[in-house]
Amino acid sequence: MSIFDQKQLLASMHPFDLLSSRALDNVMAQMDIAYYPRETVLVSPNVPAECLYIIIKGSVHEWLGEELTDAYGAMDSFDADALIYGQTDKRFVVDEELICYELPKQIFLDLIQDHDAFKHFYLEDFVTKHEQLKMLKQQNDLTPFMVARIGDIYLHTPCIVAAETPIAEAVRQMEAMKSPAILVEGEEGYGIVTDSDLRRNVLMGAVEASGAIGTIASRPLVTIEKQDFLFNALLLFTAHHIKRVAVTDGGKVVGILEQLDLLSFFASHSYLVAMQVEKADSIEALQRIGEEMVNLIRSLHTKGVKVRYITKLVNALNAKIYRKVFEFCVAPEHRGDCALIVMGSEGRGEQILRTDQDNGLIIRDGCGKDFADEMAAMNAALRQLGFPDCPGNVMVTNPWWRRPLADYQTDIDGWVGSMDEAALQNLDIFLDARCVAGNAELLERAEQYLYGRFEGRDDVLAHMAKAALSFETPLSLFSGLVVERSHGNTLNLKKGGIFPIVHGIRVLALQKKIRETNTFERIKQLNNAGVFDKTFSTELMEAYDTLLSIRLRARLAHAAEGWMLNDIAPGGLDKLERDLLKDSFKVVNALKKLLTYHFHLNMVM
Repeated sequence: MSIFDQKQLLASMHPFDLLSSRALDNVMAQMDIAYYPRETVLVSPNVPAECLYIIIKGSVHEWLGEELTDAYGAMDSFDADALIYGQTDKRFVVDEELICYELPKQIFLDLIQDHDAFKHFYLEDFVTKHEQLKMLKQQNDLTPFMVARIGDIYLHTPCIVAAETPIAEAVRQMEAMKSPAILVEGEEGYGIVTDSDLRRNVLMGAVEASGAIGTIASRPLVTIEKQDFLFNALLLFTAHHIKRVAVTDGGKVVGILEQLDLLSFFASHSYLVAMQVEKADSIEALQRIGEEMVNLIRSLHTKGVKVRYITKLVNALNAKIYRKVFEFCVAPEHRGDCALIVMGSEGRGEQILRTDQDNGLIIRDGCGKDFADEMAAMNAALRQLGFPDCPGNVMVTNPWWRRPLADYQTDIDGWVGSMDEAALQNLDIFLDARCVAGNAELLERAEQYLYGRFEGRDDVLAHMAKAALSFETPLSLFSGLVVERSHGNTLNLKKGGIFPIVHGIRVLALQKKIRETNTFERIKQLNNAGVFDKTFSTELMEAYDTLLSIRLRARLAHAAEGWMLNDIAPGGLDKLERDLLKDSFKVVNALKKLLTYHFHLNMVM
């Protein structure tokens, strides 16, 4: 490898990419390349760190006692902490024959001293570091999006008519085909007639509707090939100041690309998905939208959009789907007699890829109808759309979750005054309820009843909060990731981090009678109530976003095998993601300590 190639390699690695070219030249002049055989101990409590190791080829395992806490591969570096603090409790052992750069300790410490950006990477606060690492990840992941092609986007059906076709007839054909414009085929080639042309020439001008459409067509028609890049289409719209282009395949017009659709694609695909949901007239039509939803999520995630914003958009679209299915299954005259509620991650507005059904129905007192047939049809339709049955049977087909408001209120009386595990679990479930169709006032009245009845029950709150401590955070005493060897060296993101945040925040929100169901919004409200300070609130949101983001990436990669994946292998993550994950688990531990102190859990048996 030439010196130039070495410099290019180093410049591609974070945080060395933050250094100037001159600083990189100085680093290259000071670095050596070394080889170490398998089982060589590079750093340990008895082997002081003398350099920063940057792996070119091979792998190194990090051990704490007999526990494997991390693994490093090509382009990873270690151990900065040992260099900065002068000691370590870990052992770094070569697992596969190692070829690496060695940056002397003093040169590394000089870089930290002389370059703020380099220093901040190793010493900055949690939130700033997360923002920078996520931004870097976003930049690295943008390439697939930028090479998307015209064929990847929704195209409108073209309405093509002969130049001599009467204007009125051409407009009828355009309306029948739901096309955004009329393409006019004549001896001069293709032309285009838009709504603006019709208004200007027919409604406001002197052209009769019986006249030939060719007389008002604009030429030349701007076209783009179906295999071309979407980015080039964006340039066409900008250069020609137009709102649509014709898409061709081998010279033949196959569709029309609208500027709004293109901008929606670059933004999120959401406009098109929402439009398709609104137009759907059957369960089968909604089923075809499922793949578009996955593409939407993948596109947003690839572009680096925070998971908290993806969930807001996706759950708004899911609510539209629920509402459509509800309207297919429940007659108009009965829709005001019930409220369809969703719970769990859907109720919190945090579901991304479709998981099992968590739903219920609140029926108006005195309605005289149990909606059993309608909800059976709804359950079957949702299953057809990719929402599997809930293993715990929290579904509208279960009569216990499909009852009059008065029955819910009776059970609320039992929930708020009970220490029974089943009762508290039902309370947890209901606290995340959100109405997606029907009469929303019914859920509002149930919630008012719940919060009005829950007064001064610190014993119940403490018992509920204990559940957030049920699972160990997969982080060692010295901040290494702890994996389960019996499960293929994986760790469970839900048990280790997601559940403690969701449940701990839910209990704190109940104590403060916060009606929000979304975890991010609950954190904001708890900050406003003085439970958290601004710094910790921001750290919590960043940590939760990171955990959801890493899980989403894993689920998208394994979408074909199922979307319930919570186990991830840290060895399959890059160095940036592992750093983000470790920092997030540290925040989870901080929340657990806060809950223990806040609810005196060390005194609760």
